[in-house]
Amino acid sequence: MNRAAIILAAGQGTRMKSDLPKVLHEIDGIPMVRYVIRAVAAAGVDPTVVVVGYQAERVRDACAQETVDFALQEEQLGTGHAVMQARDALEGFKGTAVILAGDVPGLRASTLRGFIDAHEASGAAATVLTARLPDPTGYGRIVRDDEGALLRIVEHRDASESERALDEVNSGLFCFDAEALFDTLSRAGRDNTQNEYYLTDAIEMMRAVGLGVRAYLVEDNREVAGVNTLDELASIRSFIQETAE
Repeated sequence: MNRAAIILAAGQGTRMKSDLPKVLHEIDGIPMVRYVIRAVAAAGVDPTVVVVGYQAERVRDACAQETVDFALQEEQLGTGHAVMQARDALEGFKGTAVILAGDVPGLRASTLRGFIDAHEASGAAATVLTARLPDPTGYGRIVRDDEGALLRIVEHRDASESERALDEVNSGLFCFDAEALFDTLSRAGRDNTQNEYYLTDAIEMMRAVGLGVRAYLVEDNREVAGVNTLDELASIRSFIQETAE
């Protein structure tokens, strides 16, 4: 199968309390986003498109040593909108599009390979990597039916009280059939509390037209922990040092 990656790295990360783009905060002298790029490369995924926005040139410069292309998200209109900015860079691509966040430096190449292999073996149009968290506050929740099949992903802000009680969350990492992904996102709206285009809406939209959607639970939730604060950065730094492949 052909495999391409889209790494979302356009945000500022205001909770880091720094002018530096969030994905450029370093672990052992290396910006977080480069850990993600390297995991993707080690998993054999190519090409890779990094979606930049806030201080775009600074992020491009930090990634200059890596073999990647770039797409610009000039206006921050959500994750679905960010992914769509990579469409031109992947024009004509057919195969698996792997979507990752630039602030998950703990992700290991072996986990990524297993996830992609499972997605492709299932024949699904979309697979989301999920994790169980003792405190899922702030994360999108995974909603399954009575038989365990994936129904949808609901963002924390839009979740009901019962949905917020769920502990299985969206890691922000997805595999999609690339053609189905871009076709679906071209029809997505932003009728939600944030008035944004959610990438997660693609799951429910695909399911509604009969396309297969799946969830794949990661064994170690620390691998997919996002970094939003300096304390979280320190925690991920310790994890990376402990589990270096």
